[in-house]
Amino acid sequence: MRILLSRPHMGGTELAHIQAAFDANFIAPAGPQLEAFEAAIAARLGHGVHCVGLSSGSAALHLALRVAGVTRGDDVWTTSMNFAGGVFPVLYEGATPVFFDLSPASWTIDTDLLETALRDAARAGALPKAIVPTDLYGQSVDLAAIETLAAQHGVRVVVDSAESLGATIGGRPAGTGGDAAILSFNGNKIITTSGGGMLVTRHADWADWARFLATQARDPAPHYEHSTYGYNYRLSNVCAAIGLGQLDVLDARVAARRAIFARYADALTPLGVRMMPEPDGHRSTHWLTALALPEGGADRELVRRTLADHGIEARPLWKPMHLQPLFAGARYVGRGMDEDLFSRGLCLPSGSDLTRSEQDEVIGRVSDLLSAG
Repeated sequence: MRILLSRPHMGGTELAHIQAAFDANFIAPAGPQLEAFEAAIAARLGHGVHCVGLSSGSAALHLALRVAGVTRGDDVWTTSMNFAGGVFPVLYEGATPVFFDLSPASWTIDTDLLETALRDAARAGALPKAIVPTDLYGQSVDLAAIETLAAQHGVRVVVDSAESLGATIGGRPAGTGGDAAILSFNGNKIITTSGGGMLVTRHADWADWARFLATQARDPAPHYEHSTYGYNYRLSNVCAAIGLGQLDVLDARVAARRAIFARYADALTPLGVRMMPEPDGHRSTHWLTALALPEGGADRELVRRTLADHGIEARPLWKPMHLQPLFAGARYVGRGMDEDLFSRGLCLPSGSDLTRSEQDEVIGRVSDLLSAG
């Protein structure tokens, strides 16, 4: 592919941070760069949060669920249109996922459906142990509504903010929601540590417990003593050094992706394309430009394959989890909004280093296909 969906985009200061780690020989998982990266993210997000750098967003979600007390047999409610790594950790803890549809107004989890389902579950004595709403394609879920509903019923909330660092809702940063939130620094995210993630929580004891579990749950002792089981989930100090450099350019990367989304919208909306909406109060990062092709128009797969034939990478929107073979028969709460979006939805190249001529080529190819029907 000549034009990739979302490739890493270095800012220029990463090597200096890496060199500092090498000069001090902090190549092991722990070190000053990791501590500095955690502190920098906490300062960026504010709201009194504590941060724990981890090997991936999925590792962060796994630890968050365990620290939240999710165990075998519990129900965990989550967004159906989702990346698999945002759901698999539910299975790691032996819990059962229940999948929810999207709101047409935001393309994030439908809080009206959540409200009704929580009320019904409370009456039946069958409340979930946790709710895991997903910030999709860089747009925050409705944090205030979800937190209020969860508090009314005593349910924990872990927000999957893997795709939304740099977004806000009502001025509040994505990644500060619920009892905990998780971030991802995978290679295709807005900023990257090569591979990595972070658990963000306002509970200091949750952060301490997660950090303990992430380093093989080693009890204080001169030998290796274990009173519970843990994981090798800590973020590498060298990878954290990359993150320190990347954090310097986060605002510029968000601005670039938002500008790319706006150019696509200006060109394609007149052709009947529906862009991912951005309700009042939301400021999405537009990590990926997500859109739905016109009903009855060009086939989604035809468009994707034709773009691929011309060296342009595009992908369908996430296939809803309740349609996946792994989750056949799982409970789904919704009206099929996510199913329709999957059938017509496409993500266009959105990397912050995408040149104007590359954007023009993508726009031209898609416009020709749409005009041809």
